[in-house]
Amino acid sequence: MWQPHSTYELQTWRTVTSRLAFDNQLRTIEENECANEDDSCRKYQFSDMSARNPVTKMQQNSFHRQQAQLGNYKWCNYKTLPPAEMLPRNEVLGGYIFVCNNETMQEDLRRQLFGLPHKYKDSVRAITPGLPLFLYNYTCHQLHGVFQAVSFGGSKIDPTAWEDKKCKGESRFPAQVRIGFKKKCKPLEEDAFRPILYHYDGPKFRLQLSVPEALALLDMFNQEEL
Repeated sequence: MWQPHSTYELQTWRTVTSRLAFDNQLRTIEENECANEDDSCRKYQFSDMSARNPVTKMQQNSFHRQQAQLGNYKWCNYKTLPPAEMLPRNEVLGGYIFVCNNETMQEDLRRQLFGLPHKYKDSVRAITPGLPLFLYNYTCHQLHGVFQAVSFGGSKIDPTAWEDKKCKGESRFPAQVRIGFKKKCKPLEEDAFRPILYHYDGPKFRLQLSVPEALALLDMFNQEEL
């Protein structure tokens, strides 16, 4: 089992885990409140506006259509991944796996920046400083670690990284986070770490890690420390 090397590291891990758990609970509460209050809130806002400015039936219908479109737009932009590729809402994010190949890995490490395609942007935004990160090289089928986030996950932190040749100034992997080395270890072979991960659609595995999955990977890397 992975063990912290110091009291400070243990306290840091507990703080990060507690904060992530609190953020997750708060987000769930806010989502539930929004779902319950959304219709009544909209009706109140519209009634208040109507009292001051009488409108026609056509204008009312137009207003409701705009509100519905806005709600759908926000929801579609929030859920950019199918449910199979995301942690269940009741689980805390314990770590994250980024993906590279032999061509992009050196740029990842040189820039100390990890990135993924656009559809992962909301998923990556859940990353907070201190979260354990790992880098999977699908060319050689190895998992590298251990890294940690030194920034919050974001979009286009460095737009020049992995520049799209067809669209200059745009990154091919805009869902980004700045990283640092937490511990230098030998890479794990695919047969060793795959049983730990949640799989979907055959060989594909989820990049978001639960706390037990992250701890299991940290334990394996701890045995391969250089």
